[in-house]
Amino acid sequence: MSRTPRLWAVVGATGTGKSDLSLDLAEAIRAVGGDAEVVNADAMQLYRGMDIGTAKLPLNERRGVRHHLLDVLDVTEEASVARYQTEARAAIDGILAAGRDAILVGGSGLYVSSVLFAFRFPPRDEALRTQLEDELTRLGAGALHARLQREDPVTAERVDPHNGRRIVRALEVLAQGEATHGAALPDAPVHWRPATVLGLRLERSALVERLDRRVERMWAEGMLDEVRALRGRGLERGVTAPRAIGYAQALAQLAGDLPESDAVAQTQALTRRYARRQVSWFKRYADVRWFEAGEVDAGELADTVAGSGRL
Repeated sequence: MSRTPRLWAVVGATGTGKSDLSLDLAEAIRAVGGDAEVVNADAMQLYRGMDIGTAKLPLNERRGVRHHLLDVLDVTEEASVARYQTEARAAIDGILAAGRDAILVGGSGLYVSSVLFAFRFPPRDEALRTQLEDELTRLGAGALHARLQREDPVTAERVDPHNGRRIVRALEVLAQGEATHGAALPDAPVHWRPATVLGLRLERSALVERLDRRVERMWAEGMLDEVRALRGRGLERGVTAPRAIGYAQALAQLAGDLPESDAVAQTQALTRRYARRQVSWFKRYADVRWFEAGEVDAGELADTVAGSGRL
């Protein structure tokens, strides 16, 4: 009996094992006569060469499963969720049309949601954005976040006050007279197409311990060498890539502005904060099939594949 190709999503906080679950899922689909391909939804894994700091799966660990939207940007290019939405949906349409299941995998909440739900992104104004970025450089993220708080308190509450790029984008949208999406899911999201969403979760103290050790391994496995090489390819000229958690701290260490202990500690603190935001974001998804990280039973996963539950 032939299967109807399905769209899946694997979501959860960083460090919970989403990549491994996506490959286990692909193998479970193969076991029932189907096939599957993965579409990346981690904003920083779009970048070529940003491997250690993003926990990107090496090619030889992908179990023969084709992956899309990995290594598609140079570090000097800007990652745009609006552009990503178009490219990810095109990849998914192509996978499904070929008779295979598509597995969307990642922890970048807005990127995942831009694919699964009917997000419309406001237009860009390059001149206005340049002006706001100049203000960001002169005044700092705190001052611009305070302005955002006055003009759109809901969005300001949900945007990281240290994330200058997100603050600039929110102010750019507001200045054009557009309503923002509040950097969050709408109250009643409209689905792009039917999907089955699997989520990974882990008790907070265990997740914190896992994330702290992961950052230490990043430095032990050559994070500084990776960033040094990327710096030679223009990392510091980039808009998005040099601000990534871990990469900004490694750049500061290489510049002599941070000792290694502080670079690691800052990366750990920012990673923990990012994970908290991810947990909050994905908790709002309805009808997620949640699994405990590291405790996914193969039989349970097989039952999920055989079932017909959809988001």
